[in-house]
Formats: sequence, structure tokens, C-alpha cells
Amino acid sequence: MNDRRSLTIIAGILLLIPLVLFYFNRSLLIHILLCMWVGVVIYGYWVYMRKQQEAEKRRLLESFQRTATSTLAHYRHDWMNDLQILYGYIKLGKHDKLLGSLDRIKERMAAESHISRLGIPSLVFYLQSFREMNNSVQLEVVVEEGLELGPLLGRREADDWAETVIETIRAYQFAGRSSWGEIIGLTMSIYREGGEVVVRFEPAGTSGNPELLKANTVKAIRNKLIYLKEEAMQQGVCELRMPLAI
Repeated sequence: MNDRRSLTIIAGILLLIPLVLFYFNRSLLIHILLCMWVGVVIYGYWVYMRKQQEAEKRRLLESFQRTATSTLAHYRHDWMNDLQILYGYIKLGKHDKLLGSLDRIKERMAAESHISRLGIPSLVFYLQSFREMNNSVQLEVVVEEGLELGPLLGRREADDWAETVIETIRAYQFAGRSSWGEIIGLTMSIYREGGEVVVRFEPAGTSGNPELLKANTVKAIRNKLIYLKEEAMQQGVCELRMPLAI
């Protein structure tokens, strides 16, 4: 960022110099040389900015690939643990515990399926990779069965909704703890009620700093078609609502 700012300043100076010389000189040859100077500076700056954008795209892609790979590794690790437990129960003939484990796996698969069907890619990716990117919040996500927000929200509303949900989770992450090393439990429910989509955050235990939590939440919904249900904040619960497009 500092290199880009420095180069922009240098490019501005290099463009200013020929303009000054152009004003004080009347020679056609000098004017042609000055125009060539300006052209070279502009072209060089354009080439630099294009390379910077390509490098930034590569960094973002590599970051996405690392996160996706780590998320898949977590899922694979979980499935391996589940398979080992099931194999152990089968080997020991504990069929009653086997059925309980199968029911838990079924519930987890259903929860992941409900998240993947939300229809907002940025939000789906964030929630499914949350365990890899965050270790200070134990997030449990409960999505209403069959809820698909993609067809119900416009493009801008969907982006605002995803951004607000993510920022609110971060608000709990930094303001919802009573001490820095504390790991908090947070249940997030997304459902449809009447003509609105609702997201409700319920922390396990008391909220660390409810005033800061509320301030950060209000900041997250500013200039958006999302409103906060004030009475819920008194118990550390945050409930956000957005009218649906249809």
C-alpha cells in the first residue's frame, strides 16, 4: 500500500514537470518530447497498476484456496472420527449407541445442507468455513428447513444481509467475551417470519460488553434495510430483521 502511494506521488510529480515546461517553452520539438514524456509516464503507471491488481487477485485466490482446503480437511477429519466411532460400535456390538451416533450424523448433515441452500454464496462460504477461521467462538447455526434467501432478496439486499450477519458475529467475537481468552458459545438462527427474514443470536451465558455489542451491531446495519429489535438486546440476544423482496 505504501509503495503504491509513493509511486502515485512520483507519477504525479513526473506529470507535473512536463506541464510546467510545456507552459514556459514554445519550441515544437520540446512540446513533442514533453508529450512523449507524459505518454511514457502514463503507460508505465498503467502497467504497474495492472501488475498490482493481478498480484492482488492471486493473493485473494491463494487465500481462498487455503481456506477451502483447510475447511475440507476439517470435514474429512470429522468424518474419519465418525467412521471410527461407528466401526468401534459395530465391532463391539453396541447397536443402541450405533443408532444414536447415526442420528447425530444425520442431524449434522441436515444442518450443513440447510446452510448450503441459503442461496447467498459469501454467507454460505463464511459459515461453512467458520471453524477454520475462528477459534474464539463456538458457533451453532440453525437454519429453517427449506429456507432459500436467494430468490427472496435482491442482489444488494443479499449482500447487505450477508455482511451484517458476518459483522454481528464479529461483534460477539470481540465484545461478547468477559475476558480475552474466553471461548464463547453462540447460537445463530435464521428463519422466515411473515414478510421478513430474521437472524437471531443467542450467546451461552452473559454478554461481556452489551453496550459495545449494541454499538457495533447498530453500526453494521447503518444505511441498510435491516433493523434491530431493541428489547432483545437487554438479555444479550440480538435479533435482526429485513423485509423480503417478495
